[in-house]
Amino acid sequence: MEKRVSSRGIIIENNKVIAMFRRKVKDDGSVKEYYVIPGGGLEEGETLEDSVKRELKEEFSVDIEILGYLGQDEGENSIAHFFNCKIIDGVPKLGGEELERCSKENYYEIRKISIDDIDKIDILSKNMIKKEYVKLLK
Repeated sequence: MEKRVSSRGIIIENNKVIAMFRRKVKDDGSVKEYYVIPGGGLEEGETLEDSVKRELKEEFSVDIEILGYLGQDEGENSIAHFFNCKIIDGVPKLGGEELERCSKENYYEIRKISIDDIDKIDILSKNMIKKEYVKLLK
């Protein structure tokens, strides 16, 4: 099986990372809450850089500048590529499929999380966020 390739943008402003909060009600009625770094799957013929720019425009309604490549996280079924990004136009607000699918059972919200709280929340790729934050401190 071919792994799903995605591009994700890490945006850190004022010691806070901008992330997507998710709350999903599962079929058994249980609730799962977690955070994700914005981004998504690569479309045919698209570069990783074009993908992260498109995804952040769709999900967060912002234009970004890519400041650098941070690396990748490889899972059983996916490979996520991470970029250090900054917002060059717009204010983060929910858009695209996430806005269309947002409901009580499948909730999406943009949140700014303090770097100090990263270890207290369920978010994938904490190592990439911390790696970028350490670089910003230099």
